[in-house]
Amino acid sequence: MARLIRFDELDGLLRLYRILHPEDPVCTDAARLESLWREICDDPNLFCIVHEEDGMPVSSCTLAVIKNLTRGFRPYGLIENVITHPGYRRRGYGTEVLHEAIRIARERDCYKVMLLTGAKDEGTLRFYENAGFSRGVKTGFVISL
Repeated sequence: MARLIRFDELDGLLRLYRILHPEDPVCTDAARLESLWREICDDPNLFCIVHEEDGMPVSSCTLAVIKNLTRGFRPYGLIENVITHPGYRRRGYGTEVLHEAIRIARERDCYKVMLLTGAKDEGTLRFYENAGFSRGVKTGFVISL
């Protein structure tokens, strides 16, 4: 069952993120990491959703709810960092965490939820479509900084 991450599950989340972005540097500043993690956990507009299996997070996504001055002042959601451990894929866990993010976005009165992916694999793109996202509605542009 998908749920919000607990503060003490950071190590498991970081293991998933190493699969998602293996080229990312490993943080060696424990105080900085803990401070940032506390800020993320305390932010009422950030939601880290996980599915736990075998005592560890095996699937996750992050939802940011962004305040907005259009659409009747309704916020919008942005999903990022979608990952399922390769050993746990094709069990519905990724869909489950995405659906929980969408549920939270509805609860927060978001008028839409967006998700960008760099994946080109048709199976991955169908995964997002099967989770309820539509391809080709908007065009995404990215500047890497």
